[in-house]
Amino acid sequence: MTPKASKKGRLAKVPGDSLPATPEEDTIAAIATPVGQAGIGIIRISGPRSLDIARALFRPRRPVNRFESHHLYLGHLYDPSSGETIDEVLLSFMRAPRSYTREDVVEINSHSGYVLLSTALRLILEQGARPARPGEFTLRAFLNGRIDLTQAEAVVDLINCRSEKGLRLATRQVRGALKQEIEALRKAAVDLLAHAEVAIDFPEEEADI
Repeated sequence: MTPKASKKGRLAKVPGDSLPATPEEDTIAAIATPVGQAGIGIIRISGPRSLDIARALFRPRRPVNRFESHHLYLGHLYDPSSGETIDEVLLSFMRAPRSYTREDVVEINSHSGYVLLSTALRLILEQGARPARPGEFTLRAFLNGRIDLTQAEAVVDLINCRSEKGLRLATRQVRGALKQEIEALRKAAVDLLAHAEVAIDFPEEEADI
């Protein structure tokens, strides 16, 4: 069984489910770029332990007393059990709520390659993160109120679009164009209903509908 959305918009614990109960209680990680031979690969971590996990695996080139939000740090990713350096990387930290998921987020930019990215992800999971399910970063953005359902669906359209027209439409929807149109229709419907109720309750009064 999988977690279901509660009335408060959070993931509720399902009896017998082995997954953590809520986004606030667990930290997820995944390779965010296609795995293959390329110049850059990105691993994303989201959740309350993101920065702690990054600190355990990252050696900045210059001493860092406090990781500032939305800054890039150059250093090395290493295996804490062996002390072996894995790769030279750029690490960025985005403090909640100023991130895609509205949680603490760390992104590690390394060289790409299946073995390299898989090794880096394994080290992150060994520090206590769990593998993100497909679409879970966007799910958390939705549950945490950063985007609505139309924008969440548009993210998929943006990734899968195969034409410039499709790209433009998906971009408008990600920015909330459809949401604004729906809100305008909703407001018009509510106003019309209010006028209709006035006309029914007070037929002797003249009301423009």
